[in-house]
Amino acid sequence: MADDYLVRIGKLIRDARQHRGWTQTQLADALGTSQSAVNRIERGNQNISLEMIARIGEALDSEIVSLGYSGPMHLRVVGGRRLSGAIDVKTSKNACVALLCATLLNKGRTVLRKVARIEEVYRLLEVLSSIGVRTRWINEGKDLEIVPPAELDMASMDADAARRTRSIIMFLGPLLHRMDHFKLPYAGGCDLGTRTIEPHMIALRRFGLDITATEGIYHAEVEKSAGPGRPIVLTERGDTVTENALLAAARHDGTTVIRNASSNYMVQDLCFFLAALGVEIEGVGTTTLTVHGVPKIDVDVDYSPSEDPVEAMSLLAAAVVTESELTIRRVPIEFLEIELAVLEEMGLDHDRSAEYTADNGRTRLVDLTVRPSKLEAPIDKIHPMPFPGLNIDNVPFFAAIAATAQGQTLIHDWVYDNRAIYLTDLNRLGGRLQLLDPHRVLVEGPTRWRAAEMMCPPALRPAVVVLLAMMAAEGTSVLRNVYVINRGYEDLAERLNSVGAQIEIFRDI
Repeated sequence: MADDYLVRIGKLIRDARQHRGWTQTQLADALGTSQSAVNRIERGNQNISLEMIARIGEALDSEIVSLGYSGPMHLRVVGGRRLSGAIDVKTSKNACVALLCATLLNKGRTVLRKVARIEEVYRLLEVLSSIGVRTRWINEGKDLEIVPPAELDMASMDADAARRTRSIIMFLGPLLHRMDHFKLPYAGGCDLGTRTIEPHMIALRRFGLDITATEGIYHAEVEKSAGPGRPIVLTERGDTVTENALLAAARHDGTTVIRNASSNYMVQDLCFFLAALGVEIEGVGTTTLTVHGVPKIDVDVDYSPSEDPVEAMSLLAAAVVTESELTIRRVPIEFLEIELAVLEEMGLDHDRSAEYTADNGRTRLVDLTVRPSKLEAPIDKIHPMPFPGLNIDNVPFFAAIAATAQGQTLIHDWVYDNRAIYLTDLNRLGGRLQLLDPHRVLVEGPTRWRAAEMMCPPALRPAVVVLLAMMAAEGTSVLRNVYVINRGYEDLAERLNSVGAQIEIFRDI
């Protein structure tokens, strides 16, 4: 994890430099070094001494750097700017966290290409490292190497890191093959209301897993002789539920049939990765998966997760709300077709390139160009459905898009208890959103956005929606404590700045 801490130190230095308004060259001159050396330090690609950290802190007049203390990150947004040019979609956050959990199945070396460098990934890496898994960034920090120990040290698990990510729940499937009993902290993540693990348990009990929950800990016991004698029918077509069932089935000595399975993008990526481990899976992309398990997996594997359709939707929404022409490259089109069909009916002016294949060899990509459009509110309500329906995580972006359209749009987020409530934060920026109940919001457009200073909502997608509205609002807005955005997006502010936004990262220093 040493490389990980170098990256964090580098980000602190970069943020302090940008807050002071210096270029890398100006900082290099103050330190008596080269701009390329500063660039390597800020990217986490160069060892750095305490003396150098102190010198940098003195040069930047920043206690954050000199003390190594990372306070809450905030964003200062100068809105009303048009975006232009092209921006690439990063690899999928949800696929990457599932693949990290899946590496626990393998005794060999795993290399994951272009892993999203986000807080959710960092938390999982902290957990993996604490139980003895060796992880390191390679190839100038682009790729991630994971090498497991012969035995996991579960007693040393970093419980604080585990509690900050809901993805820890996907340790259950792999771990039931490695030990007879173990403990896991309660799963955390976004504040989206009550989220039970019972659907996971309905699937995993069939593999002999029994859990007792006491005092913030899941106590797991495994009956090794158990196995599903008939098809597993998931009571909820959830992504992580399906992934957990797949992870349990992958090393079960026999054939497992999983029905009512999610066929969403992260599930498909997990299936492709398991195939690279030697696990044969039939029905990928459907709601019935047949898994031919491999009791022992010990292979060196190299895998490239595909791009993130939710990030692609975020960037599309950024173009719409700022009335910009923007090309979004490497869009996994299969997982955005319903969203685009709805937007076409609303009047979106866009075109797309011919399809090409992602680095995983399976996922279909396009380059999507969005142009300023006069949108009309859709006739039907916006609501999510399991894939191939409109993606649950893309629903919040329609709140910002609908706010730019003429007329009233009803958004029904039936999945999460609290998320629709957070969308009404757009009213602080000039939106006209009426909360009908905890799941339904009525959006009136078009909106004359106005700048504001506010705290970041505690849920990932609504937080990004607020940021996008700030980009559209004339004047300067401040979004405070954006950790939740960093959980799911890599360098989002810098990347938006590369296509014309003006977003400054700062801390209270």
